[in-house]
Amino acid sequence: MSDSISLITIQQRLAEGVTPGRVDEATVRRLWWAALDTLQDDILLPMDPEKGLWLAAPLPALYEPRLLERLKGWVWAPDELETLHSPQGGLLPPSRVRSSINERSNSAVGGYQRLPLRQNDGHEPLLLIITPDVQIALALHGKPAERHLLMRSDPETLSDLLKMLDLRLNSEDPGHAIELRQALANLGPLQSNPELEKIFWPRLAERLAGMAPSLTMQPIPERSHPAKSRGETNQETSAELILLEALTHEVRTPLATIRTLIHSLLRRSDLPGVVVNRLKQIDAECTEQIDRFGLIFHAAELQRQPPEASMLAHTDLGAMLIMLHPAWRQQLERRGVGLQIDITPDLPEVLSDPRRLEPMLGGLIDRTSRGLPAGGSLSLTLRPAGPRLKLQILSQIPNHEDQGASSRDQKAALGPVLSWDPKTGSLQLSQAATQRMLASLGGWLTQRRDKGLTVFFPIAEEKL
Repeated sequence: MSDSISLITIQQRLAEGVTPGRVDEATVRRLWWAALDTLQDDILLPMDPEKGLWLAAPLPALYEPRLLERLKGWVWAPDELETLHSPQGGLLPPSRVRSSINERSNSAVGGYQRLPLRQNDGHEPLLLIITPDVQIALALHGKPAERHLLMRSDPETLSDLLKMLDLRLNSEDPGHAIELRQALANLGPLQSNPELEKIFWPRLAERLAGMAPSLTMQPIPERSHPAKSRGETNQETSAELILLEALTHEVRTPLATIRTLIHSLLRRSDLPGVVVNRLKQIDAECTEQIDRFGLIFHAAELQRQPPEASMLAHTDLGAMLIMLHPAWRQQLERRGVGLQIDITPDLPEVLSDPRRLEPMLGGLIDRTSRGLPAGGSLSLTLRPAGPRLKLQILSQIPNHEDQGASSRDQKAALGPVLSWDPKTGSLQLSQAATQRMLASLGGWLTQRRDKGLTVFFPIAEEKL
């Protein structure tokens, strides 16, 4: 029987009792990516699982670094992706800093093992995740024009899936089957969450509500009318922001896949040095663009749907800057730009959101350095300023003292979120969008004609 268990058979078990879908291939693929985002961002990461396991096909479906580091995985992948057999293949580090630390230390972290994808398995995506508190299976299924996203979390279905996967593994490699059984045993008692579907589907709908209209390329209202009401104008702006959110998501997704494949290749020992260096350069560029478009996505989201007051936490801003400094320096050195930092020691903590602040700080570095020629430099200082800490980033161009101001004056606004520098051809967050994002993180931005910017963060009260 084990020889007859294909991944298609497993997906058919998932589809039992489910009404056939009514969407096309393009739509169901967008459902899949939105489901992966929802599962990881809205369910797994908030629960912060310490252990677990996952099985996927035909590519790694997980991309969140914390999950990849902690959960043991198996991936049925095509032969063309043979390099994914490495236990550390395809890891996406949480930041450039942690990536460089891991490369230097070669520390053992979690990952996944590659298994052969059979010809009768098909290429439909499948993901099964088991942690002590979350057990969920996702897959795509259905004939053309009857496609749908499957999500099951009931104990009976998941128990059947695990039995089928155990038989499949036992037929391929009994050692993997033993590992799976041991990994399940190590999880201890599993707590089935009957509310999981009530969380997953509404969150998925919320995510799609902001993405799907633009991805189906619904037209934006014409601008040729001489006069429009405020409501019509707001609808146009909202449509543009939804389009921007969707485009940034579509850009980041293939870049993340490229990074996954690059990290798997870098684990090989037979690559020439020049190839390794080029792959690392590509990886760094992909990471930089993922961060940039991630900021643009969140800025558009913030503009379209301003959140309620966020909960800010004690954040060691000085330590964060010191940790990020090496990665920023490497990023700027690729463009021939220097970076110096000067941080007053023993500074108090500030109130912010450390998880969102890290990429925002990278965005400030990018914003200030974008357009600087080779030979230019940035200086970053962090000083106390009364009840706040003052973060200042200044750009310097030898023998061209006024170039930074004139370059900034030439930036053209592209709506409420983006600005475009015709001199460099680069897109970046507008000053208004940057101010909004920093305000949501507890910061107050000021920017003058001094080739730089200043951000004030409130000092947190001492913990009792």
